[in-house]
Amino acid sequence: MAASSSCASVAATLLAFALLFHTCLAARKLTALVQEPAITMKYHKGALLSGRIAVNFIWYGKFSAPQRAVITDFVSSLSAAPAQQPEPSVATWFKTARKYYANSTTTKARFPSLHLGAHVLDQSYSLGKRLTDGDLLKLASRGAPSRAINVVLTADDVAVDGFCMSRCGTHGASPRSRSGRRFAYVWVGNPATQCAGQCAWPFHQPAYGPQTPPLTPPNGDVGVDGMVISLASMIAGTMTNPFGNGFFQEGSADAPLEAATACAGVYGKGAYPGYTGSLLVDKASGASYNTNGANGRKYLVPALVDPDTSSCATLG
Repeated sequence: MAASSSCASVAATLLAFALLFHTCLAARKLTALVQEPAITMKYHKGALLSGRIAVNFIWYGKFSAPQRAVITDFVSSLSAAPAQQPEPSVATWFKTARKYYANSTTTKARFPSLHLGAHVLDQSYSLGKRLTDGDLLKLASRGAPSRAINVVLTADDVAVDGFCMSRCGTHGASPRSRSGRRFAYVWVGNPATQCAGQCAWPFHQPAYGPQTPPLTPPNGDVGVDGMVISLASMIAGTMTNPFGNGFFQEGSADAPLEAATACAGVYGKGAYPGYTGSLLVDKASGASYNTNGANGRKYLVPALVDPDTSSCATLG
């Protein structure tokens, strides 16, 4: 999530989203952007997440246990103790998002503490194999109703409106309930059989542009390792702009460039469109990665805009 940020929705569907209490905040899209000299993320004085936040998983379709473990371990890595992750680590990557809270002068929110929540498995495709954005919100609603990020993950045989054509993942939030409760949510699809050349790049040859050889995925699964990139991007967006009025680059609030999506396609130093930048390579497997996670995992995650330097920060 190479990528940029947009709701990618049309006027006719916006009304339907409103009726379904759906607010689309950002999406990991497909087209890489040329990095600007300075990328300024402005705080729009909205609420940020704080306190103890559960990350709940809604698995829609068929995922194997190893596939679920790759993604669950990534989320666990976000808040794992430094000793559990050799540097460069997922936890260190995530610290860049923490800077947004420190730089916020009009909110007293403290950077939230994430913890693994519940798992909901829907292997019977209860809403069918073609989903709308309204369906995604219905699935997200199966997680906790508040103090949560509910993550919807769709299997490789599930079509989602806009998937591959304009986005690889998205994040949004429900409106406040009568009791004042509200949850943030993320959706990411498995691109393995639908658009690996778009949403699983660089672990698959690109769908367009120079046909550079694909890199070896660190967890041996092109689709799931691609999902991790999108998930990382969308969680970073959720932490810094959960309700659409947090941190994002000036411009249209309907298509905000956020902490990760403003650094589309940048993974290592020296990156440019079509080239990931310099990455680490595992000697045993030949896999490319830029972060170490919990339980010995390795991952490729996107660069984040560092608010202190107004530039895309890479690890290493």
